[in-house]
Amino acid sequence: MPKRFGVLLAGGKGERLRPTTLAVNKHLLPVYDKPMLHYALSTLMLTGVREVAIVVRPRDRHRMARLYGDGSPLGMRIDYVPQAEPRGIVDGMLAARSFIDDRPSVLVLGDNFFFGHGLQGQLAQADDRSSGATILTYRVKDPRAYGVLEIDADGNPIAVEEKPLEPQSDLAITGLYFFDPQVLQFAAELTPSLRGELEVTGLLQRYLQVGQLHQLPLGRGSFWLDMGTESRLLQAANFVQSLQARQGWRICCPEEVAFRKGFIDQAALRRLARRFANPYGRYLEEVAAGMERSS
Repeated sequence: MPKRFGVLLAGGKGERLRPTTLAVNKHLLPVYDKPMLHYALSTLMLTGVREVAIVVRPRDRHRMARLYGDGSPLGMRIDYVPQAEPRGIVDGMLAARSFIDDRPSVLVLGDNFFFGHGLQGQLAQADDRSSGATILTYRVKDPRAYGVLEIDADGNPIAVEEKPLEPQSDLAITGLYFFDPQVLQFAAELTPSLRGELEVTGLLQRYLQVGQLHQLPLGRGSFWLDMGTESRLLQAANFVQSLQARQGWRICCPEEVAFRKGFIDQAALRRLARRFANPYGRYLEEVAAGMERSS
């Protein structure tokens, strides 16, 4: 199977975080010690993705590029795809269609944070499936704010709903989607919803109709959060601060992920560390030194 291509959605208006997002793209807001975008990019990298298209508003392209450039320092290729007007998740996917071509793909929303024991194994399991669409689901107390998946007694998907008033399930659909190459064909067949967007639930329903929608539930030891509101942004920052302070290592650092996945070597990691004359840079130096001592 061809290597999966990554699409990272970082456009949108950030309306839930205004007035702050009148001045800055929400995906560049700090989540404790790193920008929000680092968390979604790290998730793609943990899947093994090395080619990524970041879909972004034209005015924000140069700001994103200051973070990652062309991706080569991370052993990756990163392109920036303009999306003048946000018209839904599927529209962002279509904006990157020339990069996806006929390859399988994985799409992540730039404000989604994933963490947990066993996550890499589940990402690998989703990546290994060569046909259909695979979504990661997460049990939530109040699913009315999310896309919701209903399943049968065997755990097979039977219905998809967008923010239902009376949910038939507590399984929220997270912002991480694995697709086979037919996704672009299905996406092109969709029509805008009443709010003028190409809805991802419509795309998932299309896969469900042909019996090719699959789900992987994130376990109780996993953490998933949509960071698109003030309270959730604070919750994510508190989680990261507490975990890192307690255990002494940092999470979702793209530089470290690139090193541990074999995208870059120790010398490259050290070059990246020298960009940061602060604790973040010292941490990357310690990662490289620690691996060297153990080799």
